[in-house]
Amino acid sequence: MDEIELVRPTPEHKESAEDFRQEFYDCGEKIINGSALLDRLEYGNWIEHIRKNSNPETVTKDWVVFDTFFAVRKSDGRIVGIIDIRHNTDNEFLSKYGGHIGYSVRPSERRKGYATQMLQKALGYAKSIGLTEVMLGCYSDNLGSIRTIEKCGGVLTETKPFLDGKPMNVYWIML
Repeated sequence: MDEIELVRPTPEHKESAEDFRQEFYDCGEKIINGSALLDRLEYGNWIEHIRKNSNPETVTKDWVVFDTFFAVRKSDGRIVGIIDIRHNTDNEFLSKYGGHIGYSVRPSERRKGYATQMLQKALGYAKSIGLTEVMLGCYSDNLGSIRTIEKCGGVLTETKPFLDGKPMNVYWIML
């Protein structure tokens, strides 16, 4: 497994980000968890969206300040994942389901250890912005995410139905 780094998206990432997004769509995945709406917005609008919402003075009403990063493989610069770190969970959806961190690994790069690297780096970032514990949620049948979260210190605190009725797990990680 190659090493990755978390980098803030820029306009220069447009082509590789659109390729990243398209791979999810080609695999029948219409939602990219932790992407701060990359799956729904045109790239230029998405860059503005994440810039605006990373600032407490301009964050969207009824949402929270967050930072979004691409996970970029150092050896070739390929975007292998995306991760969103929310500064708090002062929102009904986040406090019940979404938590402080959401992430996705592109389909062709799964089961290679990238999710664990991404989450470990995100936990370091979360600590650097003053968080002492973080919440993460995933479907109860998502064995890859369960292993990743538990490998990074996650403790299962609750299993409950998600909005779609499927069971989901809630984990907390002490930083």
